[in-house]
Amino acid sequence: MESLNRMALELVDEAMEFADELAVEAYELDNGGTVLDFGVDATGGYEAGLLLAEIQTGGLATVQTEAGELGGASLPHVTLHTDHPALGLLCSQKAGWEVSTDSFEGLGSGPARALVAEEDEFRRVGYADAFEFATLCLEADELPDESVAEHVAGMCELDPSAVFLPTFRTDSITGSVAIAARAGEMAAFRLAELGYDPMDILTVHADAPVAPVAGDYETAVARTNDVLAYGASVHLTVDAPFDRFDELPSTAGEEYGRPFADIFDDAGWDFYEVPTEVFAPARVTVDVVGGETHALGRRDEPLLAESFGL
Repeated sequence: MESLNRMALELVDEAMEFADELAVEAYELDNGGTVLDFGVDATGGYEAGLLLAEIQTGGLATVQTEAGELGGASLPHVTLHTDHPALGLLCSQKAGWEVSTDSFEGLGSGPARALVAEEDEFRRVGYADAFEFATLCLEADELPDESVAEHVAGMCELDPSAVFLPTFRTDSITGSVAIAARAGEMAAFRLAELGYDPMDILTVHADAPVAPVAGDYETAVARTNDVLAYGASVHLTVDAPFDRFDELPSTAGEEYGRPFADIFDDAGWDFYEVPTEVFAPARVTVDVVGGETHALGRRDEPLLAESFGL
């Protein structure tokens, strides 16, 4: 497989070329690193969110919007499909890099993770990237500074001038769109955590509604998690049977049916105190090649409508 970071760089170049049309901004840090504001101070939008999701998957997924409804209201949905879920979703899109410096806190996703390749996903998949540029997408309340570019460069064994940092807030249009695009990654990760070989996941198709942009971080985090756990539908084509497919959807967890605002409140907003099984899509269909098709879980549209204030 071609370098994930090389493929992502082509999309980053596209974002910089069409920054005005996408309502994003790009600028160079003093140490040469490049920040792309997809939705912190910049407005961003649906096209920015779709492009960001493609960057996060290293260019290995097709991401688009389609019309949908919820609670009698029109509500756009994001769809994502990929024929390379292990690489595009687990080794790239997954938000698995906690970036912390003296002046910045953020959650990193995207192909730069594959240059470090220290997470369990890379051992399971057997993949590590090698390229002269790194792209790490950051979910954060503020834009990254030179210390972040230096940190990422150090981890990737590159110069800071080779680092690109697309950044967005959770409570932004871009954030609502890009997070809705994570439903497939969530299903693939959950299945791998249950012990399934991620290389036996052949295709992923997912859709989820786009959460209305919240006015604060906590509401945005709760809404975007509600979107996935109560509104997302995922179809997986897999190569081998498994006796734990029924544990895939969020309905398998004891917390199913509770808004994430309540779940996070009970955990003191410490995500590590939240049961991992709640981070799963609402509905999952697993199509085993040459075998059975499993239809699992269900959506909870009334809960979503309440979460969205409909």
